[in-house]
Amino acid sequence: MGAPPLKPVNRRDLVVVAAGLALAAWLVVRATYGDLPSLRWWLPVPLGVLAVAEALGARTLRARLAAERDARRGSRDGRPAEPAAPLVRRVEPMVVARLAVLAQASAFVGAVFTGVWAGVLLHVAPAVSRLQAASGDTVTAALGVVLAVGLTAAALWLESVCRVPPQRDDDRPGDGARA
Repeated sequence: MGAPPLKPVNRRDLVVVAAGLALAAWLVVRATYGDLPSLRWWLPVPLGVLAVAEALGARTLRARLAAERDARRGSRDGRPAEPAAPLVRRVEPMVVARLAVLAQASAFVGAVFTGVWAGVLLHVAPAVSRLQAASGDTVTAALGVVLAVGLTAAALWLESVCRVPPQRDDDRPGDGARA
């Protein structure tokens, strides 16, 4: 008996995680804001770096999988591959499976940090006029929300690229032999 198939991330779960952690972070920051050190602008940057890496990975994987499908489809039609076409390097299925798991984990990490940064932002944004430190913290929290949402979006895109497309009737082997 094999492992159960990997199910796509439920978007509702991500929203619930982000909303719950936004509330929790807002309560914690509200109670302890005076004791917290000021937030540096670069704190959320690793989320952005991971988002860019996953987006680039999704774009590259999508192109490689499309090229592999086209090469497979061309060889099945009985026509030779175009001589000018570059050689297609096969994508290992385990690499795609690992990237799908990474994408799912990153989607939840993005949702967690979206909630945390949103909770901080909910507290510090209204306090900009009253507290001197709140202006810098607002910029950091806003940047954190943007980069965390970017990570979640890039992870969901990578996950969608890793999905196995449904087989169409003309892609099945042996269909060309029917009259």
